[in-house]
Amino acid sequence: MQKIQSPLQAQVVQWLLAPGAAVAAGDVLVILEAMKMEHEVRAPAAGTVATVLAEPGDTLWADQGLLVLADV
Repeated sequence: MQKIQSPLQAQVVQWLLAPGAAVAAGDVLVILEAMKMEHEVRAPAAGTVATVLAEPGDTLWADQGLLVLADV
């Protein structure tokens, strides 16, 4: 299991994958917005989305958990 964290203080705009979805390394997981710019958070490794820790509209601090990625 690997916890994916927000790289900056931002608001969750859109999830591109739901829990249970398989991802490959480099896949875009979520789009965040900070200072009127959108930022893509990508999967660091292949796995399965185990748990989503934030909903669209939530404001996150830097290093706050976004999701948990289970190993393949």
